[in-house]
Amino acid sequence: MKQLLTYSLLLLLFFPSEILTAQQREDAIEKRKAAPLFTIRGSVRESDTYKPISKVNIEVNGGAYTRTDLDGSFLIQARKGDELVIRHKDFETVYYTIQSNERITVEVEPAKEKLQTETTFKRDIKRFNSLIDSVTKYKKLDVEKSISFVGEALSQSNSKKQNAEAYLVLAEVYMHWKQYDLAVANFRVSLENVETNHAKLGLAKAYGLNKNYQESIDTYNAINKKILSNYQLVALYEGLGDTYFSIKNYDASIEAYQNGLTIANKHLIKPKIVDLNSKIAQGYNSSGKVDKAETFFGNSLGLAEKETKKRALEEKVTVADFQNTNRNYSEEIQLRKEIVEDVKDVQRDSVIVNESPLTLQKQNYKIGNAYFLQKDYANAIPYLEKSIEEAEANQDLVVKKDATKKLSDVYVDAGDFEKAKATFESYKNTVDELYIKREQELSQADRFRRNIIQQQNRITSLESDRELTTSLASERDKNQQLIIYSLVTGLILLLIMAFFMFKYIKQQRLANNLLALKSLRSQMNPHFIFNALNSVNSFIANNDERTANKYLSDFSHLMRAVLENSEEDFIPLEKEIDLLDLYTKLEHFRFQDKFDYSIIVNEDVAVTEYQIPPMLLQPYIENAVWHGLRYKTEKGHLKITIAKKSETEITITVADDGIGRTRSKELKTSHQLKQKSKGMGNIKKRVAILNDMYKDKVDVFIDDYQDAEDAGTKVVVTLKKD
Repeated sequence: MKQLLTYSLLLLLFFPSEILTAQQREDAIEKRKAAPLFTIRGSVRESDTYKPISKVNIEVNGGAYTRTDLDGSFLIQARKGDELVIRHKDFETVYYTIQSNERITVEVEPAKEKLQTETTFKRDIKRFNSLIDSVTKYKKLDVEKSISFVGEALSQSNSKKQNAEAYLVLAEVYMHWKQYDLAVANFRVSLENVETNHAKLGLAKAYGLNKNYQESIDTYNAINKKILSNYQLVALYEGLGDTYFSIKNYDASIEAYQNGLTIANKHLIKPKIVDLNSKIAQGYNSSGKVDKAETFFGNSLGLAEKETKKRALEEKVTVADFQNTNRNYSEEIQLRKEIVEDVKDVQRDSVIVNESPLTLQKQNYKIGNAYFLQKDYANAIPYLEKSIEEAEANQDLVVKKDATKKLSDVYVDAGDFEKAKATFESYKNTVDELYIKREQELSQADRFRRNIIQQQNRITSLESDRELTTSLASERDKNQQLIIYSLVTGLILLLIMAFFMFKYIKQQRLANNLLALKSLRSQMNPHFIFNALNSVNSFIANNDERTANKYLSDFSHLMRAVLENSEEDFIPLEKEIDLLDLYTKLEHFRFQDKFDYSIIVNEDVAVTEYQIPPMLLQPYIENAVWHGLRYKTEKGHLKITIAKKSETEITITVADDGIGRTRSKELKTSHQLKQKSKGMGNIKKRVAILNDMYKDKVDVFIDDYQDAEDAGTKVVVTLKKD
């Protein structure tokens, strides 16, 4: 029991602290989510050469994602406190916590060694980025400094991408200082350099604020919505709705706002959800649909409570104005009293300028005005007096004037004419003071405008000088390119001429080869006929008429086939085998006692798939019979074998066991046979020409057939498939 009590006490001590820690974490997360979104510009580069790294994955822990461009730059929406995760296959993952909307430059170790000469490029890029960061820093503080930094940045720029960025930042400076015509001009220059969605959206908004309403609408509608990020798409519909609202086309503005709200709800873009609900409500209110307006104002007010306190107060002001328009003064007064109480907390963290609708002098004035409209003078007077007091303390002459005039009206309605007169005198003095101040402000604004235009003219002049220099350099480059193109064109023409000459020579060579083949074939036919007629003559001499007649019949059949094929470079192998069989049969007629023969075609040889030059093998068979077998003392054998060598090649072997090449030469010498064999010479020339024309289609190898006294001869012809 004692131990249980101890454990219980320990749980009571530690458990609340754990709950508190978890609650603090949740509060911190919610606070970060409520922070406003801003656009982060950044780049990822190699640390030693400052070369940009493209296709780097950039992710925010809140869910936004993008990749770096070819120049290593990126744009992404994030809040203060969000963590950027920077990933790429060539370096370790980098984590970076967002502190502000200043430019981020991430330098990583390079993937490989680079040349030392690239350090100048690194220095120039760093200088340019530093100047653009300075523009962003002074944008809301000193317009002249900002413009000056842009001019320096343009002098450091070495690409259209950098020019576009410099003019884009300058346009945003002008947007902040409400110089909308200059903003339009610079957005357009930025887009002339490089087209970006950011610049297009800025130009459309600037057109609208400069009252170029149709140009604004056309620019928004011309943007390709498919390539916009979700946040940009919401901004597009919101801007389009604002322009339609300005020209009192409330139905079109509501439709645009609702399109943006749909996307914002889908992708949880919370600040825009509040803004769009509020703007839809204003659209309905302006078009007379008060019930619908109340519904959307209710939504916006409830959602704004979950954002920052300042944003919630701004939305309460909007709703209070709505209640005033519709004469719901009690609801208006309640909202404005809540605003007065809460503004004090906001003022501790930030400065509220006189232009803000949240100032105490404005809210007290509007509370007093609401009481006045209800004829509740007792409550109206203290609030109007508070408003005048606050306005004097903050030197807000505009509110002081309005509050003083209203207080005078209250006294008149209440019947206190003495106080009304005194208050009206104070009002007149305030008007005089305000008139003098306005004249000073107009003079300052005119001087401010002239200074800005002078600065802008200097930038325009700088850009003109740059364009002139670029133009001269471009002209020089064009001349150099013209020379290079002329040389390249000449080289191409020479290559074309060489190609046609080569083609002509090849055609001539082919024609010559065909003529040579025809000539060799014409020499082969008489040679073969001469030898055959010798055989017929031998039969007749021996009074063997029957054999001579049979021989002549087979010979005529063979001659018809030879003449049919005399014009062909190649004939089917199957047809050539039939001719060889017929020719060998004729030779065997004459030398029956000298040799037997056999023709063997292996089963794996597809004879129909191969082509062979006609009468290619006949001279080798003729030599085997006439110079080998017929001088043999005993009966020899002639063997013709056709076998498969590979999938695309076969071998045709003509082998005899005759006396062989060496003894044949000796016999020729001893018999003084002076006549040279033309058949073998012709066949060698034919093979050489055919291989030249058909890329080594035929190969011939001659060797001894066996290692014996009658060595014999073996001829191996290798034939390739077409």
